Amino acid sequence: MPQSPQHHFKDELASLWTLSWPIMVGQLASTGTAFVDAVMAGHVSAGDLAAVSVGASIWVMMIVTLIGLTLAASPLIAHAVGGQRRAEIPGVAQQALYQGLVWGLIAWGVAWLAQPLLGHLGLEPLVEAKARGFVRAVTWALPGFALFRVLYGYSASLNATKPMMVIALSGLALNVPLNWVLIYGHFGMPALGAVGCGWATAMCTWFTLVLMVVWIKISPVYRDTDPLKHWRGIDWGLQWQLLKLGLPVGAMFFVEVSAFSGVALLMARLGTVSVAAHQVALNMASLTFMIPSALGTAMTVRVGQALGAGDPAYARFVGWTGIRIGLAVASCTALLMIVGNHVVASWYTRDAAVLALAGSLLIFAGVFQLADATQVVAAGVLRGYKVTRQPMVVHVTAFWAIGLPLGYLLAFGGFGWAGWGARGYWLALVVALSFAAIALVLLFRRVSRLRLAPSRAA
Repeated sequence: MPQSPQHHFKDELASLWTLSWPIMVGQLASTGTAFVDAVMAGHVSAGDLAAVSVGASIWVMMIVTLIGLTLAASPLIAHAVGGQRRAEIPGVAQQALYQGLVWGLIAWGVAWLAQPLLGHLGLEPLVEAKARGFVRAVTWALPGFALFRVLYGYSASLNATKPMMVIALSGLALNVPLNWVLIYGHFGMPALGAVGCGWATAMCTWFTLVLMVVWIKISPVYRDTDPLKHWRGIDWGLQWQLLKLGLPVGAMFFVEVSAFSGVALLMARLGTVSVAAHQVALNMASLTFMIPSALGTAMTVRVGQALGAGDPAYARFVGWTGIRIGLAVASCTALLMIVGNHVVASWYTRDAAVLALAGSLLIFAGVFQLADATQVVAAGVLRGYKVTRQPMVVHVTAFWAIGLPLGYLLAFGGFGWAGWGARGYWLALVVALSFAAIALVLLFRRVSRLRLAPSRAA
């Protein structure tokens, strides 16, 4: 007896939940590190919170770009799993590790070269000094972070996602006492404030990489695909294949995160209160973003496995299912931010001026939850189809051609417009994310139909 559409939906929902909930918890734990940094630094002073906000803008641009660049291995491994070609997996993962190390070292160099930019943002001298110290400390984590993300994608593509959850929670558990020691100065350590956040984050990043390597070596799940043994030389053909997939994704991620982090840098002109309030809203939005982001990662795996098994019809069904689930989850987080905006802001700071502005910015963050969830899930689906260049063009248009120029105009004024300050930037981000969501869903609709047409003709 054929299964009903409702039965298919329930089966796929169960599969997606099994795959994505450990990723979700793990990514929430990873973002929880930034949450802990913001809260603990904010309780030192508004200046320390502003320094973490500005310094983290550079750090976040680096790590999000690295996530994109190292995602190329995930669809390749997922297709190999779906097509029962597991012997290919160690080679793909090893080549991705080589490439990931190079990207991590490049990111480290770029982050060091970017530090002088902090002197041109109009920051208060003390805030600028603390932001520089934060960046100098945290950039030492970048090579380790890149390698960890390659192994993260390898494990997820094998449907083994619980290790990342346990490892991320372990990193968060270590971050809290390290912050307590380094920020406030305990056990004879100097009170480093915002700079202590940077050192704690760097230590925790390398700690999570070591845990991931140990897990792969001892777990039987990875025994037949372990990329950490029988090392082979560089395969330039596979390197080029990874580069073609990864570069557009890295560029796409950089474009999006630069729109958010770039706002924090440009907002320095509006003063410490605006920078601190922006950090509160951005940190909360980043925290809730991890839920649809985890779903997008799961979609890459599920769609890739379906296509690798030669079933484009099911791949299309999986894609639409994921988008619907993402919208449902985003509706809940949007309600939390809009209705509980001032309560959420009070978690971060006791400064009355920061509280008031952050509360209003959280309403904008709540509004764009629906569009943000849709675009990140749709992008994950498209990666499963190995489609990465067109989404990059969509993001460049949405965030650089629409978001940043419109945000600058709405924030600072021009053409007779008085300017809305920080609120203007967040309104522009709502517009940019809505454009990206609509464009990526339409692209998925077109790509999935084209992949379905040959099978229907056959």
